[in-house]
Amino acid sequence: MSCLSKKRLAAGLAVSVLLAGCMVGPDYQRADAPPSVAFKELAGWKPSTPQDDTDKGPWWSVYHDPELDRLERMVDVSNQTVKEFEAQYRNAVALVGEAQASLFPTVGATAGVTRSGSGAGSSRSSSGVSSSSSSSSSRSSGGSSSTIYTVSGTVSWDLDVWGRIRRQVESSVAGAQVSAADLANARLSAQATLAADYFDLRAEDALAQLLRDTADAYRRALQITQNQYRAGTTASTDVVTAQAQLQSTEAQLVGVGVQRQQFEHAIAILTGHAPSELTIAPAPLATAVPVVPAGLPSALLERRPDIAAAERLMQEENALIGVQVAAYYPDISLSALGEFTGSPLSQLFTVGNRVWSLGATASETLFAGGARSAAVAAARATYDQSVATYRQTVLTGFQQVEDALSSLRILEQQAAAEALAVESTRRAVQATMNTYLAGTVAYTSVITEQTLLLSDEQAALSIQQSRLVASVALIEALGGGWTTGALPDRPTIVKSNSLLP
Repeated sequence: MSCLSKKRLAAGLAVSVLLAGCMVGPDYQRADAPPSVAFKELAGWKPSTPQDDTDKGPWWSVYHDPELDRLERMVDVSNQTVKEFEAQYRNAVALVGEAQASLFPTVGATAGVTRSGSGAGSSRSSSGVSSSSSSSSSRSSGGSSSTIYTVSGTVSWDLDVWGRIRRQVESSVAGAQVSAADLANARLSAQATLAADYFDLRAEDALAQLLRDTADAYRRALQITQNQYRAGTTASTDVVTAQAQLQSTEAQLVGVGVQRQQFEHAIAILTGHAPSELTIAPAPLATAVPVVPAGLPSALLERRPDIAAAERLMQEENALIGVQVAAYYPDISLSALGEFTGSPLSQLFTVGNRVWSLGATASETLFAGGARSAAVAAARATYDQSVATYRQTVLTGFQQVEDALSSLRILEQQAAAEALAVESTRRAVQATMNTYLAGTVAYTSVITEQTLLLSDEQAALSIQQSRLVASVALIEALGGGWTTGALPDRPTIVKSNSLLP
């Protein structure tokens, strides 16, 4: 290769590199999120059961419940909503491959054969006369035929001089990351909903046990009143009142099954099963309420999949601005054609049968009535909308964490106060029963204290249920252990696309 040829090649490569680096439109910069230094609800409150040594496995493992663990693992396998979002992610990955394919030339090939002839009996003659020569020809009455073979190939390449295709690829990659974050958010939502339903179901189990224990206590009280009535020391009304109280409690116990079955059915659906396919054996409600460390508000930007999805959406829309800006510039493309036409087939690929062409085109719309500027303005407006959505999602995340923290703080205080009330009422029931047996008070006083005790115990159970559900809400609001590091990057997305090498 001569020195001049080398210089021309180097110059051509340099121009190609410069053109490849030209991408019109704004480069993406993450928009600022609303600032928040610390969570207000953590001021002055230290959870009684902190979980600084939180299990680094699945987030629900902090509850140390094997049945909950078994059910949660079914979500990834069988939950249909999660499968729906997983399919959306695969579709988004395929769109990346579709967009990236436009960066490469399109190659086509065509092969054909044509046989033609004239019918028997036809004839044709032609003659030509010039100043130096003359000729004539005719076709015999027997007819003739011929076969023509053709093989051709085409190459076309839309040069991405202004970065329109690369901006589209950038947008598609960000869109795939949005879908990945949406998938993670759907999975977290299903897991949190299942955990909340599970603790609601266990609360119904605990309520049923409470009512059974209370019914046993009322049954013993009824036996005492019957003995007192037989001894002639009490009226029959006390016996009837004790019976009514027992029967009312037993009826309430039957009604607990309605709500419990609904929670069990909801859990079955979340695990991808028909309600008839899942049965959860009764078990006590957890007594420990784990509270995971909330950390700093800024950590939510990395830990919540919905915030990550909103942030990736901003880049997706930002890149589309560049796609619309590129429409202002000429569209430059290259094309090539190579063809062999002739007969017979054995002599098709010869120089004499070869036809070829090379071409370059540049097209530009000179007037579109403001359509391009309107498209750019629309793309910028859509990007601004995504910025507002991102900031609102961050604010909502702060709110949800604050709500969960306040609920846990207040419910912990309420649980302590209610525990004192239950203990006091239990002593009051025993004291009233003793005075009733001594004949100094009416049985209605015993009924009043027993009713108050059942009410306090139900309130304590409801508070414990609310605390567990609030702890689930806090874990969900904190992202459930998910981080943006779980988002697939561009090489991962490209590699997972079977349409690409």
